[in-house]
Amino acid sequence: MRDLGVGFTYLLKGQRWVARHGKQYGFGLIPGLITLVLYAAALVSLAVWGEDFIGWATPFADDWSSPWLGLFRGFLTVVLWALALLLAVLTFTAVTLLIGQPFYESLSETVDRDVSPDGTAPESGLPLWRELWISGRDSLRIVVRALLWAVLLFALGFIPFVGQTVVPVIGFFVTGFFLTEELAAVALQRRGVELRDRLALFRSRKTLIWGFGTPLGVAFLVPFVAVFLMPGAVAGATLMARELLGEETREDADDTDDTDDDTEGITS
Repeated sequence: MRDLGVGFTYLLKGQRWVARHGKQYGFGLIPGLITLVLYAAALVSLAVWGEDFIGWATPFADDWSSPWLGLFRGFLTVVLWALALLLAVLTFTAVTLLIGQPFYESLSETVDRDVSPDGTAPESGLPLWRELWISGRDSLRIVVRALLWAVLLFALGFIPFVGQTVVPVIGFFVTGFFLTEELAAVALQRRGVELRDRLALFRSRKTLIWGFGTPLGVAFLVPFVAVFLMPGAVAGATLMARELLGEETREDADDTDDTDDDTEGITS
């Protein structure tokens, strides 16, 4: 149970780190804002033309009498909108990480240099196109796994009482696990850790992963919130990745930053 608290502490440490590094925080906001605009445009388009799309997709119902035609197509429109929202929530992080690969790679490297005793950060040595390919491929695999879990939990949701109490809680933990994998992958891919090995590493410290990812997953249900928490989440996941791999971390990094800031203020 101690690992739950440790995982949450890393989440807070990441947010604290970006709060102390405003330039890096602003830089890290760009991918989330781009993704938010794209998703908002898609959802608005669906709201405007969704009913027309349902009408086009169900020509067999054109001759149905009222009110069945309206009820049928209205129901399908609601289902389409609900599925679009679910897909947006499930894929927002993966798409943001894919769009923001260069941004978050730079942010993660900066965190590594800041907390590393020797001031260095691991480098993959791969060209950007190769890193984007690996990131996109692994993100797709994670999304598929998450969707399989979503289908299973949706089916279990029909079980009386359990479906309304236990299943939602399990869903948040599953979301937190996969969300953490996506975020920590930025640092772990740079270290050459493959997806299979990352998942095995996370399963060995599940409570740590849940402590980090579950509260973040709850917050990420609101994409607008995800935009502002994403830079700190990447920073926190980088710090946590260092612990998972047993890398030494300079614990007084934040204090040093404060001292440097104070010194700059005095000398200026």
